[in-house]
Amino acid sequence: MAVNERSTVHKILLVDDDDAVLAMTSAMLESRGFEVTVAGSVTEALRHIASRSFDVLITDLHMPNPDDGFTVITAMRHFQPDALTLLVSGYPDVQGAMAAILLEVDEIIVKPFEINRIGELIQEKHLSRRPAVRAHKERIEAVLRRSSSSIVAACLAGAQQTEELSGVSLGDAERIGYLPSLIEELVLRLGQTGGSVTKQAARKSPAAAAHGELRNVQGYTPAMLVQESRILQTTIFETLQCNLEHLDFSQILPDVMTIADEVESQLTQAMDSYMKVARKTAA
Repeated sequence: MAVNERSTVHKILLVDDDDAVLAMTSAMLESRGFEVTVAGSVTEALRHIASRSFDVLITDLHMPNPDDGFTVITAMRHFQPDALTLLVSGYPDVQGAMAAILLEVDEIIVKPFEINRIGELIQEKHLSRRPAVRAHKERIEAVLRRSSSSIVAACLAGAQQTEELSGVSLGDAERIGYLPSLIEELVLRLGQTGGSVTKQAARKSPAAAAHGELRNVQGYTPAMLVQESRILQTTIFETLQCNLEHLDFSQILPDVMTIADEVESQLTQAMDSYMKVARKTAA
């Protein structure tokens, strides 16, 4: 690509924590007519993404923490969704290991690679690329709301497969208890917090209180309540893992933190209610 071919010149953000790689790769790209901005850390890359416009992102995967590159890619997809994204990795099997997330990457470049090939690859990808029709991204609350029935079914199956819980003779409806209401309260909190972990931290859960009372009457022990809560949280996270391609990555971390906080809060309130019934019975 000649320098004077203005239609083929693109603004590139090059991200790597290796200064030698940055210098060598940026020099090669600039010699081929690209305008290159370099970043030696995730923080620096995010600052550039938020303040400048780019046509191409080239980022290393590990900088120095595993999967740092995905943080940069997620930010670029969020702020500049039309940019071409190239991920550089030293692990040939990264595509299989991170299949869902890599759907957001236009090309994976596996080390070692011929540095001169980068410019050619950018040009080829740019010329052949059509505007991407990206899948609609959902908040976690939407995924959990539409998956509520399957979460309940999975929790029921998990309880039936747990020796201590299955030892209590209950029908399916009795074993489910207030679980659908607990999930609904969790979804409502996710919607109300808007990604904040603290806004609704003190929220009371009527379903959790009723659930604790019910489990006491049904003969559960406190340890069984904890097991049941663990099954719920594990099932929720497995549901999210199965829906990664649908999720809005910009909100995943605060939403996951909110889920963990809410499930723990529900367990605490259920346990308090359980113990109040136990004390009344003992008296």
